Amino acid sequence: MERGKMAEAESLETAAEHERILREIESTDTACIGPTLRSVYDGEEHGRFMEKLETRIRNHDREIEKMCNFHYQGFVDSITELLKVRGEAQKLKNQVTDTNRKLQHEGKELVIAMEELKQCRLQQRNISATVDKLMLCLPVLEMYSKLRDQMKTKRHYPALKTLEHLEHTYLPQVSHYRFCKVMVDNIPKLREEIKDVSMSDLKDFLESIRKHSDKIGETAMKQAQQQRNLDNIVLQQPRIGSKRKSKKDAYIIFDTEIESTSPKSEQDSGILDVEDEEDDEEVPGAQDLVDFSPVYRCLHIYSVLGARETFENYYRKQRRKQARLVLQPPSNMHETLDGYRKYFNQIVGFFVVEDHILHTTQGLVNRAYIDELWEMALSKTIAALRTHSSYCSDPNLVLDLKNLIVLFADTLQVYGFPVNQLFDMLLEIRDQYSETLLKKWAGIFRNILDSDNYSPIPVTSEEMYKKVVGQFPFQDIELEKQPFPKKFPFSEFVPKVYNQIKEFIYACLKFSEDLHLSSTEIDDMIRKSTNLLLTRTLSNSLQNVIKRKNIGLTELVQIIINTTHLEKSCKYLEEFITNITNVLPETVHTTKLYGTTTFKDARHAAEEEIYTNLNQKIDQFLQLADYDWMTGDLGNKASDYLVDLIAFLRSTFAVFTHLPGKVAQTACMSACKHLATSLMQLLLEAEVRQLTLGALQQFNLDVRECEQFARSGPVPGFQEDTLQLAFIDLRQLLDLFIQWDWSTYLADYGQPNCKYLRVNPVTALTLLEKISRE
Repeated sequence: MERGKMAEAESLETAAEHERILREIESTDTACIGPTLRSVYDGEEHGRFMEKLETRIRNHDREIEKMCNFHYQGFVDSITELLKVRGEAQKLKNQVTDTNRKLQHEGKELVIAMEELKQCRLQQRNISATVDKLMLCLPVLEMYSKLRDQMKTKRHYPALKTLEHLEHTYLPQVSHYRFCKVMVDNIPKLREEIKDVSMSDLKDFLESIRKHSDKIGETAMKQAQQQRNLDNIVLQQPRIGSKRKSKKDAYIIFDTEIESTSPKSEQDSGILDVEDEEDDEEVPGAQDLVDFSPVYRCLHIYSVLGARETFENYYRKQRRKQARLVLQPPSNMHETLDGYRKYFNQIVGFFVVEDHILHTTQGLVNRAYIDELWEMALSKTIAALRTHSSYCSDPNLVLDLKNLIVLFADTLQVYGFPVNQLFDMLLEIRDQYSETLLKKWAGIFRNILDSDNYSPIPVTSEEMYKKVVGQFPFQDIELEKQPFPKKFPFSEFVPKVYNQIKEFIYACLKFSEDLHLSSTEIDDMIRKSTNLLLTRTLSNSLQNVIKRKNIGLTELVQIIINTTHLEKSCKYLEEFITNITNVLPETVHTTKLYGTTTFKDARHAAEEEIYTNLNQKIDQFLQLADYDWMTGDLGNKASDYLVDLIAFLRSTFAVFTHLPGKVAQTACMSACKHLATSLMQLLLEAEVRQLTLGALQQFNLDVRECEQFARSGPVPGFQEDTLQLAFIDLRQLLDLFIQWDWSTYLADYGQPNCKYLRVNPVTALTLLEKISRE
């Protein structure tokens, strides 16, 4: 029973499943029916499903048959109507065919026109497309044409900009055209051409400024000179509204629009044609002479092309080479001032250009590069100046050179270059200048001393007197009271030498100007140089005059008088230096003038020369002595040569009235001693082998003449018989032999107060051997 129920339940489930599958087959798309059928074959009720399917198919066939039977009459009616319509349709067809034939015949011309219209439309479309393409190509061609024009007119920086626009903006829009590819391939060549041409312009610029650097420097130094003159005027007489130009004002504000359309500015090689404007009121600025646009253009071009570093290295290398050329002085530079001026102008021109480049470009040159160049230039310039200035023997040229160096230094200082070493070198040149001055003044003193008449200056009027007093500080109340004509005690070389010393001081002062020295330093320099002038130059000149062979006693006497007055004038020279330097002589470390010593030494040398000269004159007279040592006659007067000698001494010592007392006394005493010694030697000389008492008597008369001269006081100031003591040795010797007082001599010999104390036994014995008592 239970099995029957279970079988029944399974049968119901299977029937329900088959029903579901059939519904799914009926409702599902044919493409997706496979899984459904597979589920049938996977089951065990395949036969029953087929039965079920057959049953369903039969049901559907019966339903179809019923439907067809239901609509059959309508179908028949439709067929009948369709047959009726076929005839009408044939008529309609015939009509349509006829109408079509007529239409085709009538529309043939229209088709032809339409075909022509079609071709016109096609051409119009092609033309429009062509115009559109040409509109894209025309800007490219225009830009390329503009580029060629710019290249032809050498406007290279604008050409480079045009090339960039062409490459990055226009060519990409038409890159598929063949001519554009040619342009693209040509762009690197154009860039290289621009680089080469701009570099060529730069080389022309560098060569041009090398040739014209002296003109640039000359203009800059003129500006500095004008500014210095203006500053001096302002210091002396302040003016309202006067302003010193700042360094920035020295620069020209260049047009920053590099794309200038002026062909002239594009082609300029670097130096503008400026006429000589020395006669104009204003000197053009140094930068007015230079067109820097080639540098700026080349810098911009290389910067755009990414080769700025290459350009900077090239520019600096070339300028270093030019600097070495500029700093090489010509071999004959020392001969004229123009040689130095041209040398300085070139250096200034070089650094004016570099300084301007430094301030108008960003990084083309930097301060370190400029400082390096300046250090090299400074060392080479100083070395060249040391070498060439050493050849210069003209103090005026040395002074002009100093002024030129100061202007050179001031000019470069305006542009910010340190110039302290140049001023230090000027102190070295100052010593050389002093040496050249000393040589020049040696010639001046020599000419003054050679041309002097060594006679007191005569004056016949008050005007002449004041003129001499104005030239030389001399005061003598007694001379002022004397009537005209009258004479100054000194000769003309005194005021001339005094004025030349002052001129020398002025010359020294000129060199110290603009050296930025303190008053104390200037005073010390002048005093040291003046001391050299006095102690070396003037002293040597005086010594040379004093030592001349043909110098006379009168000249020597006048030299002593002159040096005495020059010695007194030294204090006025001190005051003169103090007045021009404003440094009091009491200031610590102030150098004193050695003029007093110089003139004292010269005077002493003249005095010694007088003594020597007098002795030589005495010797000349003694050479005229012609004694007959064997004569037996007793003479009654002195020898002629001795009379002439005494007369000469009297006239000579009469000239000594203007000499200081001690000088005249010393000269007189020296002459008498020399005369006594010479007479003694004449008596005792070996050539005189024998002499008589008569000859000795004549010799005694000559000695008495000498004693008479000594007693007469040829020079005032001797006490009693002081001058006669010069002949005491001769007198005692002659008295011993003439009086033949040997007993007294022998008895008193060795006694401090004996009568013949000054008679030397050897001398007496020598003379005794010569005495002939026949």
